[in-house]
Amino acid sequence: PLYQLRQADIALRHTDTAALYHDAEVLDQLMRQLPENSPRRHHILRALERMLDTLDLHDIPGTATAARNQLTDALTAPAHPSAHQISAVGHAHIDSAWLWPIRETIRKVARTIANVTTLLDHHDFHFAMSQAQQLAWIKTHHPKLYDRVRHHIDRGGFVPVGGMWVESDTNMPGGEALARQLIHGKRFFLDEFGIETREVWLPDSFGYSAALPQLIHQAGNTWFLTQKLSWNQTNRFPHHTFHWEGIDGTRIFTHFPPADTYNAEITGAELARAQNNFSEHGYANHSLLPFGHGDGGGGPTRDMLERAHRTHNLEGSPQVHLHTPTEFFTAAEADHTQPAVYSGELYLELHRGTYTSQARTKQGNRRSEHLLREAELWCTTATLNHHTPYPYDQLDTLWKQVLLNQFHDILPGSSIAWVHREAENTYADIADQLNTLIDQAQQTLTGPGDTPITFNAAPHTHDDIPALGAT
Repeated sequence: PLYQLRQADIALRHTDTAALYHDAEVLDQLMRQLPENSPRRHHILRALERMLDTLDLHDIPGTATAARNQLTDALTAPAHPSAHQISAVGHAHIDSAWLWPIRETIRKVARTIANVTTLLDHHDFHFAMSQAQQLAWIKTHHPKLYDRVRHHIDRGGFVPVGGMWVESDTNMPGGEALARQLIHGKRFFLDEFGIETREVWLPDSFGYSAALPQLIHQAGNTWFLTQKLSWNQTNRFPHHTFHWEGIDGTRIFTHFPPADTYNAEITGAELARAQNNFSEHGYANHSLLPFGHGDGGGGPTRDMLERAHRTHNLEGSPQVHLHTPTEFFTAAEADHTQPAVYSGELYLELHRGTYTSQARTKQGNRRSEHLLREAELWCTTATLNHHTPYPYDQLDTLWKQVLLNQFHDILPGSSIAWVHREAENTYADIADQLNTLIDQAQQTLTGPGDTPITFNAAPHTHDDIPALGAT
């Protein structure tokens, strides 16, 4: 359906009334998470009763300040020294395609960044954004908005994270493609903003290959974050903070947010779940909470920040800190000096059917990976032997198209049909361009003539043709 904006209203915001709302909301949400026989629960209940007795419903603005005063003692009671420590990181988990095509994702990202940068103009918090591809879209389609992003990155409020071109699937892509996800993602953040990302941020991919720790380490990254394994249907994953050990023995410091969401709103229920669900009690006391509206777009809101400020040091609640991912991981590593080790694949007990669906998308990805390798091989050989110009820009563009379609709702097969039709057309165009590059490079290498020549791109002898050679 098409929508029309017919009316827009301007309203005055009464600050004391708004503050009273947030005071009461935070205390009410906290109270409902406490045991019924808890003295703190009844302390909050009586304060809320006094507030309501003071508030005149016929003159809320005129009595809001006096009503707020009734909540002062309950709101200023400090947190327990042993309270769970939560690093709240602003975030907007936006799938690069899923129930909508890529073109709509570009709009979602633009709306979200417009909201976030405006909020950063007036509030002190940190917003973490992964997926270099999404920032590249903004640079292309919304250059003025991109300037605002750069401004807030320089100020430290807007924080690029993740180091990958998109939040990729990690089961279907080949090893070279996973390496390229990190190379292209980290290079974008470094070239554009001078930032060397340290974490791999993949909250929503459908399980994680045991090859990843080695790749993460070799890319110069230190930490890994996901949340998806909390969706397991059968076996609860035993840790929230641990060392993940890969095939070659490489270990990466890893965290799963125990609130079990990457779209948190900093509610009392979410904070209580993060505290109560945390697996490392007695060994560690820090967890991360990504907050902000996700797939619909938008990111953090002023209301979420109001709740964060009120729960920074509040009795009965975990302590909420508006941190960057780096601040969290640094504190978590110092807090948990001997984490448990989990070795091997991080297998998700859900979404299994996706890996046997949309065969043409999967075929297109694998064919594109092989053709990219061949094109790079023969174009490099032609450049070294005949000084022909290397098609760097074209190959760079084609790689990024392949990497985009490795997004964790495209390549596995969980997006709508529209997305997969577009992917199929993209793969066909990629194949045409790469086959042309391969033909041109091989013709350069063979020179003129009509004698049949067979090239072998395999890393081993095939039909008596040497590896990476021709005859």
